[in-house]
Amino acid sequence: MNIQAIGERSELLRTMRSWFADNDYLEVSTPILSTHLIPEPTIANFATQYISEFHGSRELYLVPSPEVHMKRIIAETKRNIYQFSHCFRNREQIGSYHNPEFTMLEYYTVGADDEDSIAITEELVVRTALAGTPESVLPPFRRMTVAEACKRYAQFDLDTTQSVAALRKEATRLGLSVPAQPESWEETFNRIFLNFVEPNLPQDRPLVLCEYPKQIVCLAKEIPGRPYRRRWELYAGGIELANCYDEERDKAKVEAYYREQYAILANQRSVSGEVIPDIDTRFPEIFDASFPQCSGVAMGIDRLLMLQGRHKTIGDLILFNVSDMMADG
Repeated sequence: MNIQAIGERSELLRTMRSWFADNDYLEVSTPILSTHLIPEPTIANFATQYISEFHGSRELYLVPSPEVHMKRIIAETKRNIYQFSHCFRNREQIGSYHNPEFTMLEYYTVGADDEDSIAITEELVVRTALAGTPESVLPPFRRMTVAEACKRYAQFDLDTTQSVAALRKEATRLGLSVPAQPESWEETFNRIFLNFVEPNLPQDRPLVLCEYPKQIVCLAKEIPGRPYRRRWELYAGGIELANCYDEERDKAKVEAYYREQYAILANQRSVSGEVIPDIDTRFPEIFDASFPQCSGVAMGIDRLLMLQGRHKTIGDLILFNVSDMMADG
């Protein structure tokens, strides 16, 4: 138990709550235990069983993100909102930067897009940073597109490498072992990104890596006429800290996402035996003409605290982390 880290967490959350209040954000609290989730094939889920002698039993899920519930609040209130939420992801690595349970700060700004969210996040970080935070963790943020990063660190042109065959060719040139059974464009891209791009990103100050390939499917808007999405991720000290979307509001596109991603998820997990969470097929209905333009950011609080407080591992910041429990067992 790290008493210093407990105090740092308390101070950071206090100053962040004050900043959000001063900037007209409503703090919300949504369920950790949910009857349904957004279908995300790349995120494994935890499930538990609710048992009632009066209502029967059903499977419930620990949320990997509060997004599914927070967007309903936006639909009703049209307000800027935020929350600090405990989130859970199965099959998560246990290590310096990973734990199956973690604290996420998620905030949505109405009337903003992904570009606006960069300035908002810079302001949030600099105004709430703990005393003694290293300069390398503080704004101003450096900016780079994913295509620029691929060119600089893996020497290929992402704009002209949009087919599976072309990307496999680049992976082979880089000396990577690409499975004989064709994998998806996203899987090959991640293989290149994790081996050549991410480890070489600059660390002298935080980096916003923007314009993610549209083949990495998510609920961020596509950039018209270009093969990218209005999405960015924030890196500091070589660690991913935050993920931002210009949120998709087109009902037909959200419905298509739900249909296609749930089919992929169900197919994969029917073979692996992993949890197949229920989805709410009515969720896309909230994206009617009144749903406001907004941008959402999800930030890992444990990682931010680790960097600001100069801790070596997020295990210092989590009272009971899985690594300790497994060692005891």
